[in-house]
Order: sequence, then structure tokens, then C-alpha cells
Amino acid sequence: MSVVIVNLVCVAALIAVDQIIKQWAVAVLAPVGSMPLIPHVIELRFCLNEGAAFSLLSGKQGLLIAVTSVALAGVAWYLFFRCRGRARRWERIAMILVLAGGLGNLIDRVANRCVVDYLNFLFISYPIFNFADICVCVGMAVFVLCILFEEKDGSAAGEKKG
Repeated sequence: MSVVIVNLVCVAALIAVDQIIKQWAVAVLAPVGSMPLIPHVIELRFCLNEGAAFSLLSGKQGLLIAVTSVALAGVAWYLFFRCRGRARRWERIAMILVLAGGLGNLIDRVANRCVVDYLNFLFISYPIFNFADICVCVGMAVFVLCILFEEKDGSAAGEKKG
């Protein structure tokens, strides 16, 4: 039970950070448009994104909300029913990040019909993104690494047995 509470607190804290940054972006960044964060590397640029990653499905809010909700229900199930024990610690961290980031952007979609983005790389052509996007991407990267290391450990264990 305590792991469930810790998971919920972590998800809530990450969502709170995301929403606070987005509120700051609307209040402070929107009026000026952009400001440097690290000159010539990354800037803070206010942007409202009506689509998903890379502005895909722009204007299809109903579909994005439905698909995101179903996907996040699966992530929540995995986090609260599959990730148990110390061996699953990194999987739990990954799912906490994915769930929090997904919910942070879902809150925007439901409340505002768009997502507030504000981080813009200047040295490459890359879409503007936000803290929630970082949570989702880092969480998925950690999850993929968990799967890869589990496969490696599983095959190594199988070789020793056989």
C-alpha cells in the first residue's frame, strides 16, 4: 500500500511542476513571445500546440483526448498492478514519468483544447516542447532500457541453466 501512495505522490508532484511551469509560461512568457535560456542553444518560446508530437493530428482534440486517456489507463494499470517489488523499481520510475507527463498534457488538452509548449532548441530543427514531454520521453527511454536489460539478464540466466 505504501508503494501505491509513493507512486501517487510522485505522479502528483510531477504534474504540479508541469502545471506551474505552464502557468508561468502563459503569464510571463506569452506576452514577450520568447527569451533566451542558454544563448544560441535553447530559448523559452511560448507556443500553443493543438496537436500531438510534431503537431500531428492538429485540431483533432477529441481523438487525442480519447487515445491519450486509453493509453494512460494502460500505463496506470501497469504502474499500480504490474510494477511490484524492488526488482521493478526502474520500471516504476519509468511509468511514473510517463503517467505524469501524459496527464500533464491531457489536463491542458481537456481544459484549453491545446498544450502549452515553451522549450525551443536553437541549434537544431526540433519542435517546441515542455516538461511533460520530457517526462514522457525520459520515462519511455528508461522503460526500453528496463526491457533490454531484462532480456539480456533473462538470456544470460537461460544460458547458465542450459
